[in-house]
Amino acid sequence: MARRTRRHPSAADSARPSSQRPTPSPRRSGATARRPMCMEARDLIRRAPDPTDGRGCLLALTETGRDTLREAAPTHLDSVRRHFVDRLEPEELAILGRIAEKIADEQ
Repeated sequence: MARRTRRHPSAADSARPSSQRPTPSPRRSGATARRPMCMEARDLIRRAPDPTDGRGCLLALTETGRDTLREAAPTHLDSVRRHFVDRLEPEELAILGRIAEKIADEQ
């Protein structure tokens, strides 16, 4: 079953030793904090306290969020295929698949 919640990084995460910090996002700015607020205002996600770390929170899709994701998925997948998958040779896709499996096994 797919994971339906995601831990949202808190300011306290930066106080942790680097070996204990969540993997940083490519962009760390005020936009990172505002994005969940906007999604929550649109009833796409809800926040819940993180039971393992009271300084952060967990984000979960609402039913509206799941419906929105289902609606957007075909267009998004078509774009990923056009801009990424279709540009790779079968051998490159096989290598990418092995890399993805290796990374997923470590999660």
